[in-house]
Amino acid sequence: MSSPVTMAVNLDGDDDSAGPVRGTQGVLRIGMIWLAANLVVTTLLTGTLFLPSVSFGTATTMILTGTLLGVFVLVLVGNMGTRTGLPTMALTRGSFGIRGSLLPAAANLITLMGWSWVQAMLAGVTVNFLVHEATGYSNPALFSAICQGIVVVLAIFGHTGISRIEPWLALLILVVMGTVFASAFGAFSPSEFAAIPVDPELGGTPLSVLDMVLATAISWTVLSADMNRHAKSSKAGIIGSSIGYTLSTSIAMFLGLVAFSVVIMSGNDAIAFDPAVIVAEFGWPLGIVIFLSVMATNTMVVFGMVTSVVNAQSKLKLKFLPTAIVLGVISIIGSTFLGLLNQFTDFLFIISAFFVPVFAIMIADYYLLKRRAYSRMILHERPESRYWYLGGVNIVAVLVWVVGATLSYALSYVVPSPIGANIPAFVVSFALYLGLMFGLGGVKKLGLRDARDSEPTGHLLDGAEETSALRVGG
Repeated sequence: MSSPVTMAVNLDGDDDSAGPVRGTQGVLRIGMIWLAANLVVTTLLTGTLFLPSVSFGTATTMILTGTLLGVFVLVLVGNMGTRTGLPTMALTRGSFGIRGSLLPAAANLITLMGWSWVQAMLAGVTVNFLVHEATGYSNPALFSAICQGIVVVLAIFGHTGISRIEPWLALLILVVMGTVFASAFGAFSPSEFAAIPVDPELGGTPLSVLDMVLATAISWTVLSADMNRHAKSSKAGIIGSSIGYTLSTSIAMFLGLVAFSVVIMSGNDAIAFDPAVIVAEFGWPLGIVIFLSVMATNTMVVFGMVTSVVNAQSKLKLKFLPTAIVLGVISIIGSTFLGLLNQFTDFLFIISAFFVPVFAIMIADYYLLKRRAYSRMILHERPESRYWYLGGVNIVAVLVWVVGATLSYALSYVVPSPIGANIPAFVVSFALYLGLMFGLGGVKKLGLRDARDSEPTGHLLDGAEETSALRVGG
């Protein structure tokens, strides 16, 4: 009989797969996973960054608008995962080339590692505040490491373990969030929230708030196909992820906005993006929300890191468990460097600068150039593959990525755009990639065979997504 550890880490054999997986999860399960995913401290604290730069009503409107716009990109990339059975970074082989895909995969690994550190630190700071209030003992670095250690253990259970625990965490978090909302609106009326004065010297605008909300959606899209490839159909993945993400982001950011508003109206020190400030106002219930949200979300982040590495190249044949242990140890060590918390806003915009053009390229390539079909040759490193391009790299995709990332950075820091950086960077990257690919005679001048030349007949998911049994193995 298998030991408990062996049984735990083999809950889902697909976690070791470098190829497509067969999705089995319905709308409710996918929705609950995404609901738990973004009920997280970073999203909550992002809501504290908007006041008093803009009014309470404006911030609320931009949270809803940005979330609805951002989920569109998240769902399109997630649906690619459902239809092919591949995780997000493996799908970049279709547009960047078999070898070129290592570039966004490497950026993704660094980004997810940074996310895991930041979230563990915020959980650690929160736990430290609560423990210090109760006992006088303080060691935020230790508590951050402990929080991340728990996350790594949960992530080792693989996707099956995550899918089992996430919905229960989501329900518990929502209940506790409800008590915080009740406390806030019991103490102050809606008109008092709306009357919070705006400070024009802070330089905030409605569109700058919108851009930050969009950046949050982009940061989650790196995991969209990783999670949605386990959906049993496109319908389940699209409906589940769109509802789950929209609700979780809106609720979490609005909670941060409301909690920070209470701090301001109470006359206390209003320090944005500091969990101790709002926990001091609302006490243990909000502290519990922050801790549980990190457990739920960081488990997905660590799982996404491991999945990205395991699926980076089929030749590597890496296994889920040892990869999870190595990356987990690194994430625990990094979670003790608390000084990184001061760079969160810059970190969020760097993520969007990196990945807005990547997702624009992926969507253009899959839905328009490849007509919603990637063949089984995307799994193998062969020069005859239509995904080989030139030396395994699609130079057009790489160049467009550089242009899009540079544009996003420039519009954020060099010449701030009145409409933000994310929307212009996405539109330019999308149009430029399509224009260059079509302008180069489709793809032949890049060394890539046309879809009609020696293209294998079997697709990862051929025709209707309901025929999920047609997904090919690695």
